[in-house]
Amino acid sequence: MNNLINRLIPKTPFIFCQGKNKSLLTRKESITYSYFNFQFPSLQGGKMRFGFHISIAGGFSKVVDRAKARECETIQFFSRNPRGWKYDPLNKKEVGEFRISIQSSDLFPLFLHLPYLPNIAAPNSKYYRRSISSIVEDLNRAEKLGAQYLIIHIGHRLESDEDQAIEAVSQGIDKAFERVKNSVILLLENTAGQGTEIGYTFEQLKRIINGVRERERMGVCLDTAHSFEAGYDLSKKDGIERTLESFDQTIGLERLHLLHLNDSKTPLGSRKDRHWHIGEGHIGLEGFRCLINHPLLKNLPGIMETPRKDTVEDLKNMEVIRSLVE
Repeated sequence: MNNLINRLIPKTPFIFCQGKNKSLLTRKESITYSYFNFQFPSLQGGKMRFGFHISIAGGFSKVVDRAKARECETIQFFSRNPRGWKYDPLNKKEVGEFRISIQSSDLFPLFLHLPYLPNIAAPNSKYYRRSISSIVEDLNRAEKLGAQYLIIHIGHRLESDEDQAIEAVSQGIDKAFERVKNSVILLLENTAGQGTEIGYTFEQLKRIINGVRERERMGVCLDTAHSFEAGYDLSKKDGIERTLESFDQTIGLERLHLLHLNDSKTPLGSRKDRHWHIGEGHIGLEGFRCLINHPLLKNLPGIMETPRKDTVEDLKNMEVIRSLVE
């Protein structure tokens, strides 16, 4: 594991853009800038930055206050209704005010999440092209809102076989990238493997990424509950070590940009997606203690998507996760 750690520490300083206005960076330079500044924030503190998915109900103006109420250091959010296809254009004034409020806060990085309906794993679905257009829309929205990343659910293959689904995902991403040329990094969120979901094994994620032409624009968001439910044991140290070794050998840990920190209400390998409160599920407190303090993970941001009815549940989960930091 020490060799793995040494390999992932940058050998050269990533201050190549110091003194250079970020707006003047090329797209490739900007992607590299985002990658190093948020993949290796050890130079910015060395501890995991925690946050939650924050609601945009009532407008973007409420996001920062909600994040502060939950003691967030980083956030994830939708740019529109997550359960519908219809949406209004972003309001320029509201976007401007949102970006000012973010800049005056200490919230970083920002993660935009694609709505739930798009599915680019089913090439014969009548919604396939619409799903690609949805990714295009949110890649553009992420840039406008100042989010460095866009997270997508990979989808369900439905009647397609695995090979067809993986090819469809890669081709769909290619088509989206052809239509949007910016520095937003697209993160594939691993799945629990429920039903006909794909993306629940590291091998599937690797094949999707390898099938994309502009692979420098690709990364992974690793959901702890989904991983556990798919059969990767994150409840104890040796299981975490095996999982990270497998991830690195298959995909490469340099592609890991974010952890979704969720406990699992269902047992190891259940293939049932059920998030639960930190330390109260099958991963447990010791699993999360090992995860958030692991030298290969502790500099990543961690977003919680734990069940909530009110701010109280979020504050409880924040208190628990912070109590595990060593």
